[in-house]
Amino acid sequence: MSDPVEHVLGNPDAPVTVLQYGDFECPYCAAAAPVLRQLVEESQGRVKLVFRHFPLADNHPHALTAALAAEAAGAQGAFWPMHDLLFARQDRLSDVALRAYAEELGLDAGRVVGEAAQQFAAKVAADFAAGLEDEVAGTPTVVVDGELFAGRVELAALRRAAGLNGSGADGGVHPGQRRQRRWSLGVRRAEREPLAEHPEEDDAEERREH
Repeated sequence: MSDPVEHVLGNPDAPVTVLQYGDFECPYCAAAAPVLRQLVEESQGRVKLVFRHFPLADNHPHALTAALAAEAAGAQGAFWPMHDLLFARQDRLSDVALRAYAEELGLDAGRVVGEAAQQFAAKVAADFAAGLEDEVAGTPTVVVDGELFAGRVELAALRRAAGLNGSGADGGVHPGQRRQRRWSLGVRRAEREPLAEHPEEDDAEERREH
């Protein structure tokens, strides 16, 4: 079976890749989403964002169904519009709400929830497995060109991490010139395995509370 398709925002050939492991019910992911979008949009094609699902079902009971709805929307060409809606309205992620969001986007609402959405479980599971392989401990986890981004997801810090503050036309940093990578950025593809029954608690959320 072929590798699952990645969801990429921005120029697919951008020299800098920002990878996010996210959970649609995580408030810190919701706060990070517009910042990451702004980073991409203001990068002049130098940064692309890759989103992978990391639903923490123990903490967020609607995270998995929201991820499946996003994948179902993606199959209809609307992953990023649904992504934005889910984060903007993450306090309303029931099946009824997910159907309404699909209708708002002009999609087939019958495909985003229930048994019809289960066909997308393999993609969500593959993302989650890749996150476990990359030792993701919580959400959001952000990786900039193979390096774990530490600290708050703020535009200025992300711009520095992506090398966008340099004087050169390419931001002053080439991906190949960065220090040895500690993260896979998907080079190592995790096997398609079931979601863990007890994923690690959202340590990233706890760190940001202090």
